[in-house]
Amino acid sequence: MTAPDTHRTVEAVWRIESARIIAGLARLVRDVGLAEEAAQDALVAALEQWPEAGVPDNPGAWLTVTARRRAVDRIRREAGLAEKLRLVGHDLETDPPQGPQPEQAVLADEIEDDLLRLVFTACHPVLSTEARVALTLRLLGGLSTEEIARAFLTAEATVAQRIVRAKRTLAKAEVPFEVPEGEELAPRLASVLEVVYLVFNEGYAATAGDDWMRPALCEEAMRLGRVLTGLMPREPEVHGLIALMEIQASRTPARTGPGGEPVLLLDQDRSRWDRLLIHRGLAAHDRAEALAAEQGTPPGPYALQAAIAACHARAGTAGQTDWVRIAALYTALATRSPSPVVDLNRAVALGMAFGPQTGLDLADELADEPALRGYHLLPGVRGDLLARLGRHGEAAAEFTRAAGLTRNARERGVLLARAAESARAADGRPAPPERPGP
Repeated sequence: MTAPDTHRTVEAVWRIESARIIAGLARLVRDVGLAEEAAQDALVAALEQWPEAGVPDNPGAWLTVTARRRAVDRIRREAGLAEKLRLVGHDLETDPPQGPQPEQAVLADEIEDDLLRLVFTACHPVLSTEARVALTLRLLGGLSTEEIARAFLTAEATVAQRIVRAKRTLAKAEVPFEVPEGEELAPRLASVLEVVYLVFNEGYAATAGDDWMRPALCEEAMRLGRVLTGLMPREPEVHGLIALMEIQASRTPARTGPGGEPVLLLDQDRSRWDRLLIHRGLAAHDRAEALAAEQGTPPGPYALQAAIAACHARAGTAGQTDWVRIAALYTALATRSPSPVVDLNRAVALGMAFGPQTGLDLADELADEPALRGYHLLPGVRGDLLARLGRHGEAAAEFTRAAGLTRNARERGVLLARAAESARAADGRPAPPERPGP
């Protein structure tokens, strides 16, 4: 195997095994930062040694043992950490030099417990949202600082600083490496799910830059969601989240035109939607509902959003969409998890179900909401409802304002085009002829 092939193998093994390695180390050394640094040391060792020595028969176990040794070495170098060395134990100091033997394999249930602890630690509320996202992608996604920075159009130094500060914050706050229990579980789980969905949303509708979507982020979020469903199979909201993401992701092939321009939901060719993702998403949605009913709890926010997505997925055409049910689901969501953004989405649904004036009335009530100040979708929604009411001059002004607020170049183009279309309608001018195809 050539050196480039070996490097690709190392990278692939790292992406698969890194979270398990870091999780196992963190349980032993009680320090996420130290665990991640030791795992990185093992990665460097693999990149240096495998091209000459060859890829081990069990590369994941090789990385695990090497990382543990590096953790011991780091602890020895740190003054005042003798107790941590005692916790790691004598067995780590006496690992055989040629890598682990079969009897040293870690039990699957222990690995899962460690992974779950790592998830809750990386997403701890003591960290800022940006720090939780960066640390989760680093520790659980195996992404490099450069990859995270590129995905979020952020300077690499900024991301690196967030990760370093996050580790220091966890250590300073003495956040225990454990899965919360009892009353603490629900809010902590909500923090975890929020991080995963934030990653998905940034991929599904990029907030800035020239790309309408960043599918790699969607894939990473869905991978993390599937890991969670395996780790917490009895939690309805975990299934609700993966259902929501998979149904939304099913639209990806139809969300852009030939030139990469955005295609809005009602204009999409639904024959291009990914039927496998829809099938999986609907199955996860059914599982979420069944678990909630079995446990005697109402559907949570992600399960309700998944139910809304399911309405779209089940409609063969845009005209067949059950907007009355979607409006009812948004009303339930507004009760369950109130927010101005939910109300704005409810305004859209009400406008589709009961006429644009009904939707506009609610959108107008939201005009002074501090949380929506500077949010481009508020004037965007108002522009659409005004256009449907024939108030084209006002609609043009709203679309123009929305275009000025968005940081995504593709979305700005769509909004400016709608502003121009509304301006022409207000002046009584015909639309320009379509360009002939290539």
